[in-house]
Amino acid sequence: MNLSEMRDPYTAGHERRVAEIAVAIGAELGLDPYRLEGLRVAGYLHDVGKISIPSELLSKPTRLTPVEFALVKGHAEAGYEVLRNVEFPWPVAQVALQHHERIDGSGYPQGLRGDAILFEARIMAVADVIEAMSSHRPYRAGLGIEKALAEIERGRGTAYDAEVANACLTLFRERNFSIPD
Repeated sequence: MNLSEMRDPYTAGHERRVAEIAVAIGAELGLDPYRLEGLRVAGYLHDVGKISIPSELLSKPTRLTPVEFALVKGHAEAGYEVLRNVEFPWPVAQVALQHHERIDGSGYPQGLRGDAILFEARIMAVADVIEAMSSHRPYRAGLGIEKALAEIERGRGTAYDAEVANACLTLFRERNFSIPD
């Protein structure tokens, strides 16, 4: 995680914040402490594949070209390759591979749909979107939590697992959860 953050200072803390959001969503869903710890570890490592992306793309202050975006999208598979032979008691490598998949099949890298996506990866997908939209990026200012929640609400049941989306919305809107610093 520290190596990734050293290469991409704009997303310093991203993995940790995604992990904390994912754990909070998992707790809202009633997952047991063992699975919550697996979510935490997977959150810390979900973007490890970005180590394979040229740093100038990660910090580019303008929109990526289609070719550049295709390279960045490769981070999910690269992360899986880094993690697949590490013996975790949780499906960490699969979460890294699937955290950009979407319920309706519109995600990447495999275009998985519905229950073909690991439940932990469905949680990580929502946590990742919340953190990424809320935070500053080299190419745009942070959009804020309300826009991030509106995106989850908009994609509930299509892009994002409905149960996970509902837990996330409850967590932020009713339980006043806030993204850790």
